[in-house]
Formats: sequence, structure tokens, C-alpha cells
Amino acid sequence: MQRQQGQGMMEYIIIVALIAVSAIGVYAMFGRTVRNQTAGLANEISGQDASAQISAAGSAASSAATAANTSKGMGGYNNNQDSSGGASTPGTALIPYTGGH
Repeated sequence: MQRQQGQGMMEYIIIVALIAVSAIGVYAMFGRTVRNQTAGLANEISGQDASAQISAAGSAASSAATAANTSKGMGGYNNNQDSSGGASTPGTALIPYTGGH
């Protein structure tokens, strides 16, 4: 009986981890857009002009759409196609695997 409870907990942890990873990905793609729209909304509620924030949100959405439409795959993993930096840190290069030890 104890083993089934542990398995259920592990499945729950995996599901929560997948949701967290997808939420991080969505925020990384659309975070600037959401922040600019929120800033524009706050300015409009306070009675100020928010055209700069609305324009910035449109620009961020456009760049997110461009990044989303960029072809990414294993064939060009070393081409640094992701403008957000991807998994590598700036100033470092990916070293291709040659199959040797």
C-alpha cells in the first residue's frame, strides 16, 4: 500500500514540474508584453497617457512572434537562433559532441 502512495506523489510532482516549466516558458516569451500592458493599464487608471507603454507592448509582442516563428531544431543548434540567449550563457560557445571519450 505504501508503494502506491509514493507512486501517486511522484506522478503529482512530475505534473507540477511540467506545469512550472511551461509557465516559465510562457513568461519568458510574453513577459515583456504583459509588463508593458500592466504599466499602460496602471497609467490609464491614474489618468495619465499610456501611449508609450501600449507601443512598447506592441513592439514586445511583435518580437515574441518573430522569435516564435524562428525555426529551431537539432540541425542548427549551434547557430544561436534564440535571441533570448537560450541555454548557453553569453560569451560561451556550444561545443559539438564528437562521439569520442
